Amino acid sequence: MPRHYVYRLWVATLAVPLALLPVVAIAQDDPLAQRLIELRGEVERINGELELLREEQRTTLAGLNAQRAELTASLERQQRVARELREKRAAAEQAQAEIGLEGDALKPILLAKIAALRTQVAAGVPFKIEERLGELDRFVVQIESGAIPPQRAVNRLWALYEDEFRLTRENSLHRQTITVDGWKMLADVAKLGTMALYFQTTDGQVGQAVRTGAGDTWQWQRLTDSADVARIEALFDALRKQIRQGYFELPIVAIGGGQ
Repeated sequence: MPRHYVYRLWVATLAVPLALLPVVAIAQDDPLAQRLIELRGEVERINGELELLREEQRTTLAGLNAQRAELTASLERQQRVARELREKRAAAEQAQAEIGLEGDALKPILLAKIAALRTQVAAGVPFKIEERLGELDRFVVQIESGAIPPQRAVNRLWALYEDEFRLTRENSLHRQTITVDGWKMLADVAKLGTMALYFQTTDGQVGQAVRTGAGDTWQWQRLTDSADVARIEALFDALRKQIRQGYFELPIVAIGGGQ
């Protein structure tokens, strides 16, 4: 066979696999392109989730800032009340030392202060109201009957004021009788200072103390929203474990009945 024929045949034979190379390359690139599309979609999804998380964090931070401002204002009010009470006690002691108040002359002052404290207790959160009012009523009887000397009565009255102030600072778990939907029942009560009261009954009902629209009475309101129930149950679980501080999300009904 002439040499030029052999050369042409070899070139033609070599051209066949070369012509197939683009097809093979495209076939190999298809999975890579698909994977790239999938990765881009995943990046977009993750970016969307991150943006949602950032928005949730901003919302949570705004809520925490509002709660912190409310608690700070409450603490300042309580500290101001305590300071005023100390000043009043000092003024009363000074006045007693100067004018020598004794016996019957001191009784009207003591009784007026007890009456003011009684009004404050009756209008406050419904935490063991009957017990606290009963103690004040017994104190009045002791003063009126002369069973307790005037100076001791002054010290006792101051101790009662301190007990009321201590209640505003303590987070604690107690047991008391409450009335829910017209029914009296024994329940566990979580007291968060004097800001909020929550209850949990033995049959699993939960709720909180709510001031009525008139603003002068309180009622125990049962909660049924599953998210609110779970939050209150988490609070009781923490208090039973002696956890007195921490971050809790809780349903709060403001004074006047608004959320």
